[in-house]
Amino acid sequence: MRVAPSGPIRYALAMPLREQAICIRTTDYSETSQVLRFLTRHAGVLSVLAKGSKRPKSKSGGALDLLSEGQIVFSQPASGAMGTLFEFTETVSHLPLRTDAGRLDTGLYMIELVGLLLGEGDPHPEAFDLLHNALGRLGDADAPLGAVLAYFQWRMLRHAGLLGQLSSCVECDTPLDQVVSARGSFFSSARGGLLCGSCGCSADEKTSVSPSAISGLAGLQAAHGRGGVSLSEDEVLGVNRLLSYHASYQLGKPLRMARYVIR
Repeated sequence: MRVAPSGPIRYALAMPLREQAICIRTTDYSETSQVLRFLTRHAGVLSVLAKGSKRPKSKSGGALDLLSEGQIVFSQPASGAMGTLFEFTETVSHLPLRTDAGRLDTGLYMIELVGLLLGEGDPHPEAFDLLHNALGRLGDADAPLGAVLAYFQWRMLRHAGLLGQLSSCVECDTPLDQVVSARGSFFSSARGGLLCGSCGCSADEKTSVSPSAISGLAGLQAAHGRGGVSLSEDEVLGVNRLLSYHASYQLGKPLRMARYVIR
């Protein structure tokens, strides 16, 4: 037998939360609303419904764009349903990225990679700081775009646990500085890292790795923890091609922005 409640029924409402966030994906939901995906510093990746965000007088000041960065006020239901965005306040302007095609394309590649590598629900403060700092560096007039991207890809894949073995041959453990030989050197995503010329001959899936890419990888590993790296143009090209290839293999598809960024 059911017993009627003795008092009024109260429903638990999700308390509004505040987070620093970077918009990594936008989808039109209706003529006036959007579904927005953010990378936040403490709540990780989350999707929220921004009701009326496309109205000029909305609390966000109009439709939000990719790369928008600021403080969001939102709800996050415990049931796992999509949250609701109540307010967005821009705290970082990325105007230099929006006025230069090369900077913009590089920034869009970065957020596409982040969105594909990170699932929702887990905090990723290191990834947030990495993206925040990389976008800020892209906005500097003297920013070496390719080097910034190479460092970002290396750090992001490392954070996701997908970087692979880059310090030696994954099969025979030949050190990085000896991997390059007359038989060439390779990288195999399936095998999980670099292959010397001898071991690479038997790998079905592999891509050639140039000596410049090898030296660039050594430079990135040596610079880890210092926050800066100096790479030649050839090293930048080699590293970015290799890491983009590896990311695409791990994700099962090429990144859409790769055609505009990876030369």
